[in-house]
Amino acid sequence: MAVDRTGIIFEARAGLNESKRILAGFTNQRQRRGSLDDALTGVDVLIGVSGPDLVSAKQIGLMNRDAIVFALSNPTPEILPDVARAGGAAVVATGRSDFANQVNNALVFPGIFKGALEREVRSITPKMMIAAAEALAGLVQNPTSDNVIPSIFDERVVETVASSIK
Repeated sequence: MAVDRTGIIFEARAGLNESKRILAGFTNQRQRRGSLDDALTGVDVLIGVSGPDLVSAKQIGLMNRDAIVFALSNPTPEILPDVARAGGAAVVATGRSDFANQVNNALVFPGIFKGALEREVRSITPKMMIAAAEALAGLVQNPTSDNVIPSIFDERVVETVASSIK
């Protein structure tokens, strides 16, 4: 489910714009309501794309054991990796290069564009994006909590992603 400043987004919530109503339709089919705490209770994964310092270690503790936290707000993530781990997260990624597991669009876009140009692809489809993500994930042979995504400096990244575009 998705959460904004007001809380969990659900289709019947007053004042939703059309984009949030559509988002709620596929992320919250059970029409759950409540706060960020309610949304985090008993879940496995948090993907934050909102703003700095919005999640606490206590809130990570509401999640299931060995939770996965992608705190991608940049330059300051929703929660710093050490704080997320203190709350019980097993894997933490951010958009910053000074922490392990940097999630950055530069991991895929050079390769997607190269592959599209080489194969004369006219549009990038969701299927291509999934193939690129799977190819990228395949570069990490022995994942650990600090190594679930290859480094942006891994020389194999561009060619691997490019070859996945068909």
